[in-house]
Amino acid sequence: MVMAAAPEPGEPGKRKPFKLLGILDVENIPCARDSVLYGSLGSVVAGLGHFLLTSRIRRSCDVGVGGFIVVTLGCWFHCRYNYAKQRIQQRIAREGIKNKILYESTHLDPERKQTNSSN
Repeated sequence: MVMAAAPEPGEPGKRKPFKLLGILDVENIPCARDSVLYGSLGSVVAGLGHFLLTSRIRRSCDVGVGGFIVVTLGCWFHCRYNYAKQRIQQRIAREGIKNKILYESTHLDPERKQTNSSN
């Protein structure tokens, strides 16, 4: 009996992706997992903290849900902003490397003009 090797993490496999509430693919969407985890922690901290201060159960649950929403959205937007910024920096670096390869040792090479003008 031959057993198939398990797919590596991050490698597309044949298994079904984990979706939160049936819509949010936590495994493949950048920042989704961290945002939900931090939101859950924020929910527990906010709800428990409010309960310890006031001893009001229903209001503490409401504060916990509000804490989940606020922390999840805050982490989501912060992470997506940094992700977009990183993608832009990667694109600029990729274009710079491509131009370096294209123009190296031609008359359009900026480094060649600097060395020739200093001679």
